[in-house]
Amino acid sequence: MSETRKSVVIIGGGFGGLYAAKGLGNKPVDVVLVDRKNHHTFQPLLYQVATAVLSPGDIASPIRGILRRFKNIEVLLDEVVGFDLDRREVHLRDGAGLTYDYLVVAAGATHSYFGHAQWEADAPGLKSLEDAIELRRRILLAFENAERRAAEGRDPGPLNFVVVGAGPTGVELAGALIEIARGVLPHDFRRIDPTQAHVILLEGGPRILPAYPDDLSRSALEQLQSLGVDVRTSAAVTSVEPGQVRVGDMVIPSTVTLWAAGVAASPLGKMLSNSTDRAGRVPVGPDLGLPGHPEVFVIGDLAAAKGEDGKLLPGLAETAQQQGKATAANIVREIHGEPRKPFHYRDMGLLATIGRQAAVARFGRLHLTGFTAWISWLFIHLMLLIGFRNRVLVLVNWAWAYFAYQRGARLITDVEPITRTHEAEAPTERRKAG
Repeated sequence: MSETRKSVVIIGGGFGGLYAAKGLGNKPVDVVLVDRKNHHTFQPLLYQVATAVLSPGDIASPIRGILRRFKNIEVLLDEVVGFDLDRREVHLRDGAGLTYDYLVVAAGATHSYFGHAQWEADAPGLKSLEDAIELRRRILLAFENAERRAAEGRDPGPLNFVVVGAGPTGVELAGALIEIARGVLPHDFRRIDPTQAHVILLEGGPRILPAYPDDLSRSALEQLQSLGVDVRTSAAVTSVEPGQVRVGDMVIPSTVTLWAAGVAASPLGKMLSNSTDRAGRVPVGPDLGLPGHPEVFVIGDLAAAKGEDGKLLPGLAETAQQQGKATAANIVREIHGEPRKPFHYRDMGLLATIGRQAAVARFGRLHLTGFTAWISWLFIHLMLLIGFRNRVLVLVNWAWAYFAYQRGARLITDVEPITRTHEAEAPTERRKAG
């Protein structure tokens, strides 16, 4: 680092960290971006990797490639394990340390199982490419195993896919799963009928998409039900076990269980502050600075930032992007001797796709459903993708899936050895007696 230039360390190559880095590109600062992965992932489309619409490379780009034109930015592949805020140091997994004048922490979020971490093995979530590939493996393998059992003269058993949590990710997963079963796979199997697969969407609250207006929540419910998804509200999961999910006294058989119910901020939040909220998010000031340490900015899913109405800002890609840009601008202002500006969130709307020509969207007071909302979702997500190449690939794959009813990424990787003699039979749905 130059002794005359300010040093900025950015933690995380997601939307917040990446846009903060781009905002500081070719500015009079030296920037180091640290991430455990060498790529940026467009998380809103992870579910399409999990359901074989897109390949992993369609929604991911190498961080070095994205930032290569900025000569003042260095990228390090490493993991942050701690901080010394008084000495302005970041501690890395390999034992090295980084000093900084400004620190931007955009470490994102992970799955939350509400104190039941043991559920993750049987109900994986969806936060990374690795998660998406694992979900794709389980989903496609469920159909393959049923076909194999039928070919051997055995009962293939029910094909039940249970999605826990009816926020945007859960709704999108449920809609994509029913499309695979009824629109993509029916002609690919000889012994089983994929259209008989059952998709169950469980929501602990009274309605799906609870962050959306009531009319859009109702429309999403109707569109899911018209596709054939079994939606159950006020159905809080009490246990996840191999082959089944429990909701109170009811046992629901599950061939594949997918978790979309909870989000917890990165553990780095608790290393920055003793005042994190229940989700592990860090309270920040109006300029997204850490109270007591104005040289530290916390942005994205890790920040408990509030809007002008006093409500927490949504954990969306657009929120992180705006915060990254605003943080970079404030650092540049301060270096030039100008005062910081408070962060003002611009509401870009809420969107959730449900299936083929089915979606809901809110843009201010304008509420859209069905085909119009679906087209809006396609266009906005295409524009948010990083890189021209990714946009072209995604557009081509979407067109292929729409017109040909095919999924080009139906690949099963890391198949576990098939056991014919000790397969667990899925229980039938029942209620406990007494």
